[in-house]
Amino acid sequence: MFKIRLLVTALTLAGSISVATAWDALPTTAPAPADNPTTEEKVELGKMLYHDPRLSSTGTVSCASCHNTMLGGEDNRPNSMGVNGQTGGRSAPTVWNSAFNAVQFWDGRAASLEAQAAGPVTNPIEMGMKDWDAVVATLKTIKGYNQAFAKAFGDNSITKDNATKAIAAYERTLITPNSPYDQFVSGDKAALTEQQIRGMNKIAELGCTSCHSGAAFNGAGAFQQFPVHDNEYFAAQYHFKKDKGLAEVTKKETDEHFWKVPTLRNIALTAPYFHNGSVGTLDEAVKIMAKVQLDKELSKEEIADIVAFLDGLTGQFPKQTMPVLPATSGKTVN
Repeated sequence: MFKIRLLVTALTLAGSISVATAWDALPTTAPAPADNPTTEEKVELGKMLYHDPRLSSTGTVSCASCHNTMLGGEDNRPNSMGVNGQTGGRSAPTVWNSAFNAVQFWDGRAASLEAQAAGPVTNPIEMGMKDWDAVVATLKTIKGYNQAFAKAFGDNSITKDNATKAIAAYERTLITPNSPYDQFVSGDKAALTEQQIRGMNKIAELGCTSCHSGAAFNGAGAFQQFPVHDNEYFAAQYHFKKDKGLAEVTKKETDEHFWKVPTLRNIALTAPYFHNGSVGTLDEAVKIMAKVQLDKELSKEEIADIVAFLDGLTGQFPKQTMPVLPATSGKTVN
């Protein structure tokens, strides 16, 4: 049975819905919450914090280590590597266009970018800091951060809350509009090839956009069961059911193997695929999705058409300049 759940709160789910296909261009700006309006000072501070490995216990891992803005916004690893070479069981989702996610993380456990930014820093496998008090203490020893926080938030403002707000403000600038698809739906009918248009029509015909809906192709806060249809061959090869997804958070059996619907934006750049990074190519990912979600066998030509369309979702990336991090002269903080 096909199941999709629409997010009401971070962990409260409503019943079955269907989402009509709509072809929307990606907005060029992202909305900010009322308690964290975007400012240039916050964005610059957030960029520094995002790229600073001193927020990790070993001084070697930053947010950018797993969510590389010089590439597709993740790390192209099946499972990201944290402090001391540790790896978890999930693949890093892209940070590009994450501002348009209703929830964050594969299991949707964070309701905002601010809440998401707080998690990896103190995760023992990821960045490994003891707690946020230790993070704040570290930042306060760095003169340049005292100045940057004061510019963004006022005096005496180095706190967990302000640090995560700054990181989130920076992440809200990471938007990739004006893909060939966006140009096409905005009126340039030559922006997509005939093959890409066939692929676009095919995903609508198959029902892919029932889940991957909206301008970001991310379901606007939906959780989807994966896989829907059991397949012994794929289960053995890719271990899709080893991780219980949303149920790991809610502890409810009915939530087992439900996942936040990921964006299809820039998907050509973010291999390997799925929550555990077990599938190495986009062609194979399309084939698997058709089989285990829709119980459809696609021809090689249909797969090629869909992959061609997905290539057309690669947007224009805003220029990224690396920040000069505040220095600690003659000493290390880690």
